[in-house]
Amino acid sequence: MNKKFIVNVTVNDEKHERLVEGRTLLSSFLRDDLALTGTHVGCEHGVCGACTVLVDGVSVRSCLMFAIQATGTTITTIEGVAAKDGTLHPIQKQFAKHHGLQCGFCTAGMVLTGLEMVSRNPCPTREQIREGISGNLCRCTGYQTIVDAIEEFSTTVKGERNE
Repeated sequence: MNKKFIVNVTVNDEKHERLVEGRTLLSSFLRDDLALTGTHVGCEHGVCGACTVLVDGVSVRSCLMFAIQATGTTITTIEGVAAKDGTLHPIQKQFAKHHGLQCGFCTAGMVLTGLEMVSRNPCPTREQIREGISGNLCRCTGYQTIVDAIEEFSTTVKGERNE
């Protein structure tokens, strides 16, 4: 019999409490228990980055973390990036503008990785952006448009901080 644990988390500004099996992965918890299917599960080994979410502002591979480990944290998934009224976040607008997405499978992980990267370094170089997204695989875009999107987003953030 699998032991169950209570998980208390804040996801996209909403508090949740659920009883889950100890072996439940954070990715499964988000997708199955909370119906947040924007978190994609690709490789299930932490290699592709499609399942990336922010846990207390730090990018995490949700397929490598147990839900119980997230207790007491604040999680942001792709569903929590846009405004409540559906207005896209500036990074999402840049991904659309630069065609930094095609099939969309990697997009959630790329957007969240880009958000964390720019929060730590508001003026990354193109090389730093490439290094920052190196843990996220994309089979469609060739990465150039993703780098362009994150670069322009970072200049927007820099401009807001200088005002």
